[in-house]
Amino acid sequence: MPSNYEIIQAHYAASDRKDIAGMMAHVSPEVRWTEMAGFPCAGTWVGPEQVIDNVFAVLGSAWEDYRFTLERLIDGGDRIVGVGDYRGTYRATGKPLHARVVHVWRLQDQQVVAFEQFTDTLLVAQAMA
Repeated sequence: MPSNYEIIQAHYAASDRKDIAGMMAHVSPEVRWTEMAGFPCAGTWVGPEQVIDNVFAVLGSAWEDYRFTLERLIDGGDRIVGVGDYRGTYRATGKPLHARVVHVWRLQDQQVVAFEQFTDTLLVAQAMA
């Protein structure tokens, strides 16, 4: 049985492979996934389908080579924190993005039940303008 830390570690490894099914393997059907206000996918999305449609599909189509690079993973038991960087190029403007980011994950019974993102949305807006 994987630990919460290992579940999130596997999520990021799947993200690196662009493996959506792997990314969503331990996401609860009732997950509450919050992207920060001011971010292109801002809002709270409920359930894996909404997350895929309103976050991953949007980022994949609007950005070239969009990626999250994990710098460190912090084990807080039922709360795991990922610290790293977003990078990519906004297709409509051709401008690059590099912004620091923190992801806060909450797990229950080996499933992600909540996710919240914190990033510098001004840097994102500047790449999009």
